[in-house]
Amino acid sequence: MFTGIIQAVGKVVAMQPSGGDLRLRIATGKLPLDDVALGDSISTNGVCLTVIELPGDGYWADVSVETLNFTTLGKLQPGARVNLEKALTPASRLGGHIVSGHVDGVGEVVSLQEDARSIRVSVDAPAALAKYIAHKGSICVDGTSLTVNAVSGARFELNIIPQTMAETVFGEYRPGSRVNLEVDVIARYLERLVLGDAAADPGAAAGLSLATLADNGYLGG
Repeated sequence: MFTGIIQAVGKVVAMQPSGGDLRLRIATGKLPLDDVALGDSISTNGVCLTVIELPGDGYWADVSVETLNFTTLGKLQPGARVNLEKALTPASRLGGHIVSGHVDGVGEVVSLQEDARSIRVSVDAPAALAKYIAHKGSICVDGTSLTVNAVSGARFELNIIPQTMAETVFGEYRPGSRVNLEVDVIARYLERLVLGDAAADPGAAAGLSLATLADNGYLGG
């Protein structure tokens, strides 16, 4: 688990295809690795990756076909900068929100506009994720915990403060940039919880219906 508070910006050093998957080497820059062991997790642009080697200045991780298909990691090039966060410990402060590192989909940056000292960023999410994105709710963008300041359909807006621009890869975004999105984990589980026993039925994952809500007492008579 993670908080979405970026601890350092690393750099892709090498990408090695391996049996249909990908082996990725990340240089971690100012992120200390003295407390990281083989098998630990590090969020890399919002993707939870398992450390398989520690060469001293960073780590190697295997990226599965599933991850390549549903995130932006496979589109990176050597030299690309990535947001990094080590996994939570029992003593960690939860400064952002609960983040699993399991990306739900890839969004696209639509626009960036100055808004006083902040930058207002508009992002188009996949249509299937729109129901999980709420005004003033939390969303994780490339591993960064952020607050949704406006939402219309599958498009949402964020205000990025100077500190976040300076300490993450947000400063490199342009219209058309592709970003990893993880919706609030509570919203994901709430959808299944509301289904009740119907969650075990085939097709239940397709979403809620008014009939299901009424049957479970969520709509008035």
